[in-house]
Amino acid sequence: MQGNELRKGTVIKIDNILWMCMSCEHRTPGNLRAFMQAKLRNIMDGTQKEFRFSSTEKLEQVDVFERKMQYLYADGQAFCFMDTESYEQVELSKELIGDAAVYLQPENIFTVLFHDQTPLMIRLPTTMDFQVVEADPEIKGATASASYKNATLSNGVSIQVPQFVKVGDVIRINIEEKTYQERVKR
Repeated sequence: MQGNELRKGTVIKIDNILWMCMSCEHRTPGNLRAFMQAKLRNIMDGTQKEFRFSSTEKLEQVDVFERKMQYLYADGQAFCFMDTESYEQVELSKELIGDAAVYLQPENIFTVLFHDQTPLMIRLPTTMDFQVVEADPEIKGATASASYKNATLSNGVSIQVPQFVKVGDVIRINIEEKTYQERVKR
């Protein structure tokens, strides 16, 4: 693939190291040639690094495939997932899961990316539902759209929610932005 075809989530190989594109931006500075500024994450050790590729530079794209897997449990050092079709179990390290660990709930289905039978990363859904376990008191007279308050979810994450959300409510949050989406009817 060419440098200008690089997109978020693409896996490429540079010097026999697999890198996943975390973000990329096409830049055309003044009278200079266009290039792609990309932030890549080393799949093996998790380090991030900035790269610059010319628009016509050839990159080696790596084939990855997705498997739907059910999260089962964590044993302290690894997280156990089960393939929903073959029932094969795979353990993913803490380093591989990273910040996604707080969003893992037993029995939920997640997408795991693989390259040559080696798990590369877990892909979280865009939104997930969590119960509110702690919330600031409602401010009387505050309109629902104008003010927010702090709330702690069942997974320990704190976010801003509208005034009408109470302890015990189940809410849907956007995982990437860590923002409130809606209250879920159960």
